[in-house]
Amino acid sequence: MAERQEHALRHLTPKVEVERRADGSMVLSSPYLLEQPAAHVGEFLRHWAGVTPDSTFLAERRGDGWRETSFAEARGRVDGIAQALLDRGLGPERPLMILSGNSLNHALLTFAAMQAGVPVAPISPAYSLMSQDFAKLRHVAGLVRPAMLYVEAGPPFAAALAALQPADWELVIGGGEAPAGLTATPFAELAATPPGEAVERAFASIGPDTVAKYLFTSGSTGLPKGVINTQRMLCANQQQLRQIWPFLTERPPVLVDWLPWNHTFGGNICVNNVLANGGTLYIDAGKPAPGLIETTVDNLRRVSPTIFYNVPAGYGALLPYLERDEELRENFFRRLEIIFYAGSALPQDLWDRLEVVSEQALGRRVEMTSAWGSTETAPMATAVHWPIDRAGVIGLPVPGTEVKMVPNGGKLELRVRGPNVTPGYLNQPDLTAEAFDEEGFYRIGDAGRFADDDDPVKGLVFDGRVAEDFKLTTGTWVNSGGLRVAALAAATPALQDTVVAGHDRDYVALLAWPNLAACREIAGDDALDDAGVLAAAPLIEHIRCGLAAYNERNPGSSTRVARLILLTEPAGIDANEITDKGYINQRAVLDCRAEAVGRLYAEPPDPAVIVIA
Repeated sequence: MAERQEHALRHLTPKVEVERRADGSMVLSSPYLLEQPAAHVGEFLRHWAGVTPDSTFLAERRGDGWRETSFAEARGRVDGIAQALLDRGLGPERPLMILSGNSLNHALLTFAAMQAGVPVAPISPAYSLMSQDFAKLRHVAGLVRPAMLYVEAGPPFAAALAALQPADWELVIGGGEAPAGLTATPFAELAATPPGEAVERAFASIGPDTVAKYLFTSGSTGLPKGVINTQRMLCANQQQLRQIWPFLTERPPVLVDWLPWNHTFGGNICVNNVLANGGTLYIDAGKPAPGLIETTVDNLRRVSPTIFYNVPAGYGALLPYLERDEELRENFFRRLEIIFYAGSALPQDLWDRLEVVSEQALGRRVEMTSAWGSTETAPMATAVHWPIDRAGVIGLPVPGTEVKMVPNGGKLELRVRGPNVTPGYLNQPDLTAEAFDEEGFYRIGDAGRFADDDDPVKGLVFDGRVAEDFKLTTGTWVNSGGLRVAALAAATPALQDTVVAGHDRDYVALLAWPNLAACREIAGDDALDDAGVLAAAPLIEHIRCGLAAYNERNPGSSTRVARLILLTEPAGIDANEITDKGYINQRAVLDCRAEAVGRLYAEPPDPAVIVIA
């Protein structure tokens, strides 16, 4: 019963220094000095392999159990793979590219490459498995120019590999046969290589400026950009995290995590958080999507995490299971110390529901928190390291990082400078030059404001993307990010995501993707197909009433929602509408779905459009 007692985690006391400038801009910084980070990520693995060699580092599902790898086992296999990469001449100009998703082999390859001084480029599996034209895949391969490609299995990637035609690249496969016409090296052959002095020489040569990874952005404004991630960036972020969350050094974290490693959140924060602090990562093959969320739920029945990282869509998919399954709820919260969200704004209704289920399981609220940043900032630039009571706060600059707030179109644009910021983009110097201002601050494109103008220590609040806001014909600015979150909460749980329309129009309207599972429950008729569910009167009334009540509280033209249309076609990755992490690119959706936008504003209203009172 001791686990159910009220407790508080140790945090760094929130403090901030604010430099106010004559031009209206401000520079925020932490008064805490950044302590010396590790020189490179490889130091963490060798440390824990010596201190706790038998502790489980990585685990991957195998049937009804887990295939576990200790720190000592991981170090041995990583050294062998590193030798194999060096034997083949891989290095700074001959990188490794990984096409498949999270796996034990993927992790070992990544750590081996980084300790051998070989940049590794994990690529979104969607570029190979969901794309129809492989344009993004060919683009990133042209930037990386890899010497080696890795896929977990050959057949699913046959079409992608054919599109790449990797004649000069060595193909490595985790298991099974190579696709027709290609030869491949088994992953086991790399791992079985005896390590030699070359590994030690390479390890000793790595420093903070060594390139660790190339992480590709989602391509929200065009083709993906390769963000250079140095060892300094990765290690600074982990040192910053350890300083703001001292409890990490006291209780090794246990994670059950699905977040993709080709993204900075999963690949840098989650994986390195476990590695830096001697924890355990249970690799979750699930995802917040129908047919895959069940895998996550099953994993959470088996393992109780101490920290749970996720994006808002992940919490939205998981919550119905936590709400109706007491056994799952008890196991999920049994050791949970903190709930962390990032990637996009968390609707307040999801926050409230998480508090309810944590109180049901523990008799208290598990602390919820967030941070802010991007692929270019490793990703953490600000973080919440004190208790907060509602969604939206993104914290204060972490030690060693500065945030500049610049007036821009009625908002304060955020820019970042620090050891966690990228030196630029791979083979794209023009984009690198455009990304930084005259003082070397990275232009992230987000806006922020103080939670309390009279007390900056209460932190910053995310205020949307500068480029996503727009004006109505009245000249009134619409805050797309805030309106999106409010609309999702108003219609909960019927909507999965929304895009705000209204640029140069008289009123705001929404394109919305339904949460089909929740919509089916609201419709109340199991015999209906998907089209029937979305046309069901109880569902239409639920959405209309929820948004009408919201409109009563928010009657202004920039906040009121006049119409909504439910989208039946999923967001497309080839069209840049969505990332595989689930982030919706508003601009691309509006461009690609101009026909649906036209229906929203047609007079008289299209029959499929829900008109809100």
